[in-house]
This record gives sequence, structure tokens and C-alpha cells, in this order.
Amino acid sequence: RICQQARAAAAITRELNASAKDAVLVRLADAIDAGRARLKAANSADVSAARVAGLSATIVDRLTLTDARITGMVHAVRAVVGLPDPVGQVVSGTTRPNGLLIEQVREPLGVVAVVYEARPNVTVDVAALCLKSGNAAVLRGSSSAAETNGAIADLIAEVLAGQDEVPEHAVQLIRDNSRDAVIELLKADEYVDLLVPRGGPRLLATVREHATVPVVIDGDGNCHVYVDASADPEMATSIVINAKTSRPSVCNAAETLLVHEAIAPAWLPDALGELHKLGVAVRGDERVRAIWPDAEAASESDWGTEYLDLILAVAVVDGLDEALAHIARWGTRNSEAVVARDIAVARRFARAVDSGSVFVNCSTRFSDGGEFGYGLEIGVSTQKLHARGPMGLEALTCVKNVTWGTGQIRV
Repeated sequence: RICQQARAAAAITRELNASAKDAVLVRLADAIDAGRARLKAANSADVSAARVAGLSATIVDRLTLTDARITGMVHAVRAVVGLPDPVGQVVSGTTRPNGLLIEQVREPLGVVAVVYEARPNVTVDVAALCLKSGNAAVLRGSSSAAETNGAIADLIAEVLAGQDEVPEHAVQLIRDNSRDAVIELLKADEYVDLLVPRGGPRLLATVREHATVPVVIDGDGNCHVYVDASADPEMATSIVINAKTSRPSVCNAAETLLVHEAIAPAWLPDALGELHKLGVAVRGDERVRAIWPDAEAASESDWGTEYLDLILAVAVVDGLDEALAHIARWGTRNSEAVVARDIAVARRFARAVDSGSVFVNCSTRFSDGGEFGYGLEIGVSTQKLHARGPMGLEALTCVKNVTWGTGQIRV
């Protein structure tokens, strides 16, 4: 029923002009700002239940809505208001010898469904991006965030009910938190045009087994930082510390550090010492442990683990070729960084590494729709069709060919 209602709403949202969409987003931002106490009360219930259930600190962090995070949600919605409306944009246009004008024009995908775990801000992110891009949204969060997601969805429903242009079913939350509900959504190909799963291995396994709807995978973030022999030592330390510690529970946090053997003896002790002071547990290979004995011995599984915690796997490599080979073996195509003053090394890394986002002399933590100027992101695609990397408004559209003629017929 929810997907049917979304399909009916999408027939209306696809034709809305920018001013109508922006007006409802302004109302939504104001409502979130005014509804802080309500949202925090609901979130407090979820956080308390998560702690009683013994959920990890990573999950609790993702689940928690602070005043600063609510302010971030408000600012993000307002940032989307300020972005150009992608619907109706002419991507390209050519005139054929027979006089036909052929334009490629952006239009909404239709119904976009997102299944996500813990982070309740995703409820707002998806709603804002789908409304701005002329799509209808179907949301299904996790049981750990049920109270918070419900409170946000109620607030969105009140905003939509308080105006006439955007249909009330343009944003809906599935409140059945069972696995059966997810499987039913994965098979709703009559109504859903795109589904984005944002969660761990179990969710992704369920999606791969059952989905008949088109899917863009928001995958793991086993992200690497490669420190080249030519790297500025202070810059490298600053970037690695930020990439690992600024918010370790998110998918753009660094999980593995690769260091060129020429710089490792001089640079690693101080860098790992600084990380240790910040509570980071270092798991190193034999060459790392020979330089910094306080490191734990890394196992084979450490290179493929997305810790989402203050843990960092560290290896010394012979050079760029070995670093690229390591990333090709263990990376998840999310975000990879190189620190190098040698422009040839930096350019080759950027060209050769297979990743949706590559960072040269800056932190992997910039892999984010807001940081990229997209306002928000609906997910981070780790595949190559039809979107790659952080997915903003354009990723929620497709291109149609519109041909303008003056009576031409094909002979």
C-alpha cells in the first residue's frame, strides 16, 4: 500500500516546479528546528534501549541525535533549497543534418526506496533529496531507531499536510521493522524505481538474495591512506589523524594506513605515537612492529575489516605499486587517499586506484555529499552503474531523449 501510494505521489512530484519544492523544504527545515525537544525525546528512548541491549558504541554513536546534529540536519535541508533544481536540465543538445533538435533532459527516477540502519538523520536526508529531485520516497529504518525515525516521519507528514502542492504520500516511512517487510519492499518492482540499502553485510546479503527492484549498493568503507616517500611529514600526520579519529564510526573513516618504506622509519614512530595518544589501537605488519613495537600483530583479516572504531591496520610497502595492489585486494571502492609531493605519484594514484572517491593530500573524511557541494547524499555508491561515489540530486534523476522536429519523417 505504501509503495502504491508513493507511485501515485510520484506522478505529481515529477511535475512540480522548483519554487513549490523549495517552499516545502523551507517549511521542513523550520519544523526540524522547532521540533528539537520532540526529536530528542524520541531519540533518548532509542539510545537508552540500545545501551540496555548492549549495542556497540559505534551503533550508539550513529543513533544519537545531539543538538549539533539536529542543527546539521536543518542546515543540510536549507543547503538543498539553495541548489539548482536538476529536473528539466538539458544535459546536451545537438541538431541533426535533417533539422531535428535532440536534447537529453533530466527527469526524476520516480519512487526511491532506502533501507538504512541506525542513523536517523538519513530520514531527513532522503526526504529532502527526493523532494527536491521530484521523486517520492519510501523509507525503512532499523528497529534501533524506530522511535526517532517515527518522530521525524510524523514531523514530515505534518509539513506535507500543511500545504497543497506536494502530495502527502511523497515521503512515507514503513514502520514494520520485520525482515519480511524488507523482503517485500525488495520485490516491489511494480512500484519502486530504485532502492538504496545502507547497512551492514547482513542487509546487503538479504538484498543480493531477494531484490528484484533496481539497486544501487551503498557498500562498506574499508578506506586507505597511502603515505608516499615524497609526503610532507606534518601534512601526512594531520591527514591520517583526521581520517581515523574525527569520526571513526562512519564509512569514510580510514581503516588502513600504507607507508612507503623510505619514510617509514623516520615518520611512523611519531605518527603512531600521536594516534596512540588519541586512543587508536594499531595493528601492524612485521615491518611496522620492527619500527614501533607497541603495535599489535596484524592478522590477514585485519586488512579486510571495516572497524568503524579506533583501530587502524598499518603496513609498510615497497612503493606505489605495492600500495595499489594492496588497495585492489582489500579496498571496497569507497574512498582512498594519497599523501605525496611528487605530482607523478599523485596523478598515477588518482588514475589507477579503483574507487568512487580519491583524495590527494587531504582526508578521506571529505567523501560526503555535503562536502562535495551536493547538499546531502542519499548514499555512497561503491558500484559503477548508474551512480558512483556520494549520490546527490543528479543521481536521483535519469536522462530522457526529447526530439524536436518541424514535421520530419524517416525515409
